[in-house]
Amino acid sequence: MSTGQRMIRFGVIISLLLLFVVVGCSNSDTSSQQSTNEEREDSEKIENVRVFKSHLSKGVLPGSDDPHVQQVLEETGVEYELMTPPAGSDATEYLNMLFASEDYPDIFRPIGGMERTLIQQGAALPLDDLLPEYAPHVWNSIPEEAWDVVRAATPDGKIYYVPKVYTIPERAALLRQDWLNNVGLEMPETLEEYREMLIAFRDQDPNGNGEQDELPTSGREFGTWMDHLFAMFGVAMWEGHPEWDIYDGEIQYAGVTENMKEAIIFIRELYEEELLDKETFLNKGDVWTAKINNNLVGSWYHLPANLLDRYEAMRQGAEDAYVVGMPLPKVDGFTGFITQKSMGEPEWMIPKVSEDKAIASLKLLDFFYDQENDDFIRYGIEGAQHKVEDGKKVLIAATDETPIALGMRNLMTKEDMDIRINETFPEDQQQMVMDIFEVSTADARRIAGDGLPSTVYDGYSDIQSHKLFQEYLTKIVIGEWPIDRFDEFVERWYSSGGDEVTERVQEWYERLN
Repeated sequence: MSTGQRMIRFGVIISLLLLFVVVGCSNSDTSSQQSTNEEREDSEKIENVRVFKSHLSKGVLPGSDDPHVQQVLEETGVEYELMTPPAGSDATEYLNMLFASEDYPDIFRPIGGMERTLIQQGAALPLDDLLPEYAPHVWNSIPEEAWDVVRAATPDGKIYYVPKVYTIPERAALLRQDWLNNVGLEMPETLEEYREMLIAFRDQDPNGNGEQDELPTSGREFGTWMDHLFAMFGVAMWEGHPEWDIYDGEIQYAGVTENMKEAIIFIRELYEEELLDKETFLNKGDVWTAKINNNLVGSWYHLPANLLDRYEAMRQGAEDAYVVGMPLPKVDGFTGFITQKSMGEPEWMIPKVSEDKAIASLKLLDFFYDQENDDFIRYGIEGAQHKVEDGKKVLIAATDETPIALGMRNLMTKEDMDIRINETFPEDQQQMVMDIFEVSTADARRIAGDGLPSTVYDGYSDIQSHKLFQEYLTKIVIGEWPIDRFDEFVERWYSSGGDEVTERVQEWYERLN
């Protein structure tokens, strides 16, 4: 909705409210007139806030008459208008299109480096003074360390966005325990034992369907979402993208380290022996997920908190299916870890052109960070997001027809996760998921590059996109190129801007610490 459209809509609302007051006054005494006037004054404070989010779950966007929207309106005086890209469109391109056409959201989740662009252009609203006054629950919930990371990411040291904060690891190395039982092996403790387990998964029909269709381990296109295979070698990875961590005493890009080279050698061997899904570098997300759901994958890497639907699908074909967290097997000469990024990633931002809506946007955001509203935020509206069984609220599984629940809080502690598990997983699955988190937490480590601003990549978009790394990884692993060409990749990476980017990252790290 454009600014002009907002003004027209606002004028219509005011006109209707004035008409309501006139009619009310003609039929009321002085007391009711005063009450009506007070209602009108309250109504005039209502503001519509356009909230842009991408990658939403199943469901339809709630309209202004949706009970969830109305409940938030009643509590905050702000009408939550959820925006998201159309199905099948590219989220980054769609957000860029909105800004290019001046169809601005009032508050949004930046993607594709949008936060960097707005900050550089002076088009982002600084929030330092606004947050403590209008969003105190946001301000006080987020650790000071996270605000320091945000300040260090901007050239003037100001706060231009609210960061995502996760104090527990989100991702884990996952394993089918029932497959492990079926091949008669214990949990692998070393790299060789892990390889032996994958061989057994390949050859011994652990899914019990009489076919040799098992994929011992698998990943997705460009070599993403198989971080467990890199993690064993101490490579900082995030969904298949090398991150920045301490190597040889200083912060470096993990993609050019000896750790990475050794990890690629191992992964190449798995591919040659058909222990890694031969379609790994072709798998789209939905194809990869379907393979896991259909009991074809034994070892993979994903988010335990999102296991519910996948696990239910597994059990349709394997009643005894059971998923566990796999402690990272030990590799001689390396210290393995699960990459943890806890704070600093941009979560919410207000464009400067929407400054007139900033207070309302922050009031809305604050509502979702206020723990007194946790029950409503978690369960939503009865009949839409939850039902009541035996006096207990139970979340309704999302479908293409159910309204999407509103939300804005992205701050997760262990206590928050325990509550989420208890309230979103059936009782017979809760301990399974908690055990996975316990294993992944033991192996997780927050990397030195957590919160690194995307501005370090200015002028070097190819390095930021990891395209060069993905090309060499793919061709080396599938055997098209020899492993010796990894050294060529390192030289090309540094000569194409890696030296400059590394210097910027090291300067940022010194400033942060």
